[in-house]
Amino acid sequence: MEARLVERANVPFKTIPAAGFHGMGLKSLPGNVFKLVRGFFAARRILHDFKPEVLFFTGGYVAVPMALAGMRIPTALYVPDIEPALALKTLARFADKIAVTAQDSFRYFSRWERILLTGYPTRADLTRWTRSDARQTLGLTSDAPVLLVFGGSKGARSINNAVLANLSVLLELAQVVHITGELDWPTMEAWAKELNSSQAARYHAFPYLHEEMGAALAAADLALSRAGASALGEYPLFGLPAVLVPYPYAWHYQKVNAEFLVKCDAAVLLEDARLADQLLPTVRGLLGNPQRLAAMGEAMQRQSHPRAAAEIGLLLTALAGGRR
Repeated sequence: MEARLVERANVPFKTIPAAGFHGMGLKSLPGNVFKLVRGFFAARRILHDFKPEVLFFTGGYVAVPMALAGMRIPTALYVPDIEPALALKTLARFADKIAVTAQDSFRYFSRWERILLTGYPTRADLTRWTRSDARQTLGLTSDAPVLLVFGGSKGARSINNAVLANLSVLLELAQVVHITGELDWPTMEAWAKELNSSQAARYHAFPYLHEEMGAALAAADLALSRAGASALGEYPLFGLPAVLVPYPYAWHYQKVNAEFLVKCDAAVLLEDARLADQLLPTVRGLLGNPQRLAAMGEAMQRQSHPRAAAEIGLLLTALAGGRR
């Protein structure tokens, strides 16, 4: 997915072999070590050809071969989640600067003088939408609240299933913008065709949104989604209160993200295992309490860092300039 997004932005893209070690069995270890070695030499070739003045990492085991190959080049890390994953914790020992999304991330690192609180970087085109333009573009009316359901590029099956199980009642409460993800799109598309005309007018499903994602965020009154790192940046940018359902197989990191926004009074956390039972009463309770929803939106917006991308860019420029 990342490759397609980068290519859509007309940015040159190259891959290197890599594999993880954390949580892997002994049978996988030799093959993963071999991939790491191959990735190291592939990274050296890229560095030789590209001659970068600074390296920028955002996590994942794919960063390790490049970090090892480029140890003499100034390095910056960006930590999107509240808690850094194992690869970022390892790379942080060698980084010149570390940018973080929230103050709560400081406690995971030593040498705080290297750390810069930038917030989560968001695309500039997200904010070009007004609420009225966004609703018009997505075919939404102005006289009913909007629930945005978002599971990421591949989707979130448990969220999709819970929405479908409660869809008729949800559509009585709100218009629903449902970004289903590509894996579940055929099922959701077929289900949407079975809705009656009044329900179909309030249900707007998409496999994924690119340029119109800003419209979905601007149009919504409440979001229902996983608690990936983008929730720490995009929802605050729009002051959008959220019901967050951490992915159970990345439970720890997403749970920490969700708990941070809950602590800020900006979100509600639902466990994935209890989603089917708690989804409807939670959404009904929030949409039926405009004062609480408004307070959550204000609390969410207080976590916004609209200049985060610019601040990270200035950090990278300063590191590159120092090498010159």
